[in-house]
Amino acid sequence: MAYQIPRGCQDLLPEDSYAWQSIERTLREFCYLYNYDEIRTPIFEHTKVFKRENDSSDMVNKEMYTFQPENSKTSLTIRPEGTAGVVRSFVENKMYSSPDLPVKLFYMGTMARHERPQKGRLRLFNQFGVECLGNKSPYTDVETIVLAYSILKALGLKDLKVCINTLGDEESRKNYRETLKRYFAPYLDELCADCKRRYEQNPLRILDCKVDHEHPCMQNVPKISDYLNDSSQEYFKTVLSLLDELEIPYEVDPGLVRGLDYYTHTVFEIVSLNTEMGAQSTVLAGGRYDNLIPYYGGPADMSGIGWALGMERLLIALEAEGVELEKKPDLDVFVMCLDESARSYAFQTLIELRAYGYRADMDMNGKGFKGQFKAADRAHAHYALLIGENERSQNMITVKNLHTKEQTSILRNDLIIYLDDHMESEHHHQEDSYEKNTL
Repeated sequence: MAYQIPRGCQDLLPEDSYAWQSIERTLREFCYLYNYDEIRTPIFEHTKVFKRENDSSDMVNKEMYTFQPENSKTSLTIRPEGTAGVVRSFVENKMYSSPDLPVKLFYMGTMARHERPQKGRLRLFNQFGVECLGNKSPYTDVETIVLAYSILKALGLKDLKVCINTLGDEESRKNYRETLKRYFAPYLDELCADCKRRYEQNPLRILDCKVDHEHPCMQNVPKISDYLNDSSQEYFKTVLSLLDELEIPYEVDPGLVRGLDYYTHTVFEIVSLNTEMGAQSTVLAGGRYDNLIPYYGGPADMSGIGWALGMERLLIALEAEGVELEKKPDLDVFVMCLDESARSYAFQTLIELRAYGYRADMDMNGKGFKGQFKAADRAHAHYALLIGENERSQNMITVKNLHTKEQTSILRNDLIIYLDDHMESEHHHQEDSYEKNTL
């Protein structure tokens, strides 16, 4: 039997892992600058953590991987998104009692959704996200948007657009929901089955329907901006004013409601304008939620805001814009054993190189001289150490620069000093050449 990976999943192969690590470093560096701390939550939670009462989202109603362990009455769900678990942990561990609110957290990990696999949309995918919990301020909203925008720009994306909208507070949402129900009532028989369900649970979600988005009734849908109370209007006005002051380009999109029901006030997406992204052009998305912390038992007046990006889709966006991703780094040193009698001596040298911070390797399969040179070449090694019986008996090392082909013999005790000097000077030479080529 030939074993194959399940549909909608993909392996992260070694040659691709360095691009991921580079992106993750950038994400961590920005979170460090913005004073966000890492949190790691379980890959599965009690189902009720995700399946909240009367939730109309497709994720909850169609896409969750829910299971019940044998001999157990407990229903568990593999996390389909990161926010719910983070907020659950925030409440359970009483982080809301911190004297220094908001609590700012970031996470990265695997999520699972049972949906139709396509480009940029997998069943098992990796997500990075941030959650800012414990206060409600338009300044916090803008800070999280600036963090998101700055990260994507730093990674090299240029063809970006920030789409933003407001869902208002609970009073505004209630007024708007009632208006939408009255508006869609005459068309209900013409809408898809999902929209019929959404009509009862949360009619705002009809605006996000991928099936009915071209139905004529969608052209004249009442805008939520006409149903915002004064405080919601003022809140959103401040958000937009701050974005203007910071010169963050944005577009107000009245149809943006986001895919989860817990959002209130500010919602946003950052979209790639590159045509190669196709239908899956949203790189990052998030918004504010006023009711999620109380749902899990936290303080009734405590709010939060967050966003998340899919790593796989981010990589597609970077490749679409021609951003050069990090590849496997060259090897500093390849140790070559010329005589079997010198193998232990060569191996000890290899371990010493690594102890001093050099990226080094050697052949462990007894290849001949030619085969070892080919291995060093494939690893793009800067230096080869040629070690045979003569070197072992005299406590020497033959060092060969694989770029210049220069070769010299030194005492083994001087090896690290030699490499420190020559690797550093070679590095400076490469920097000088780079500066000359870019002037």
